[in-house]
Amino acid sequence: MAAFDSSSLPPLRDVIARHELRTRKSLGQHFLCDMNLIRRIAAVAGDMSGCTVVEVGPGPGGLTRALLETDAVAVVAVEKDPRCVAALADLADAAPGRLRIVEGDALKTDLVAMTAPPRAIVANLPYNVGTELLLGWLHHIENWRSLTLMFQAEVADRIAAAPGSKAYGRLSIIAQFCCDVARVLDVPAAAFSPPPKVDSAIVHLTPRRDRPADVDLAKLERVTAAAFGQRRKMLRASLKSLGGEALLARAGINPQERAENLTLNDFENLARLV
Repeated sequence: MAAFDSSSLPPLRDVIARHELRTRKSLGQHFLCDMNLIRRIAAVAGDMSGCTVVEVGPGPGGLTRALLETDAVAVVAVEKDPRCVAALADLADAAPGRLRIVEGDALKTDLVAMTAPPRAIVANLPYNVGTELLLGWLHHIENWRSLTLMFQAEVADRIAAAPGSKAYGRLSIIAQFCCDVARVLDVPAAAFSPPPKVDSAIVHLTPRRDRPADVDLAKLERVTAAAFGQRRKMLRASLKSLGGEALLARAGINPQERAENLTLNDFENLARLV
């Protein structure tokens, strides 16, 4: 496979200007133009040798360029904005046979069906649908080698949070039940054009090899929904609909404890007993 050389391509800011890619709040768009930073994002995704990489929301194609510079077999870019689809056409011409552009909504697109394994996702996700996309992929995480995703820093904190912290909640538990999670890179708001009001961060997720086979994800979601739905209440009250004190006694958990202080293992035990 010939190495991809992006040096002959126009600067990203020129692509944005030529295609009049004014960011749209409704699409959660903020464009990264610093290729050095963009290449760092591609690097923290790890070795892409032999892998099909899916990118969601490529925008003007900065991260797409960096992914094409890796040893990925192919890059599939899923873009909802037709203006950005047009802007990516020159990039597809520069990488014949390696870049496939799919115009569509990633929430409604079967990414697994259109790609060959092994596959990974590397994406600067639109802020307004990032969590929803992640949860959908976690439900079928066995199809992915890894997920390397950019979120608002607050969301990244929630995904990687430890018990006892304010950020710890349902998203922490579901993500860490399915994956080994690492927050690998902070991205300041000033790196974007236009800059958002908040900083961002990259989270790298790989499927857990030690995920307990006897814990059902749907039951874990039920337990966490009840436990954190009334976060300030003791578990004997918040879990009353699932068995309350009797359930907690079987799990060996203090009924006066609160959800944010339970470990992932505690929640796994509760899901087994529901």
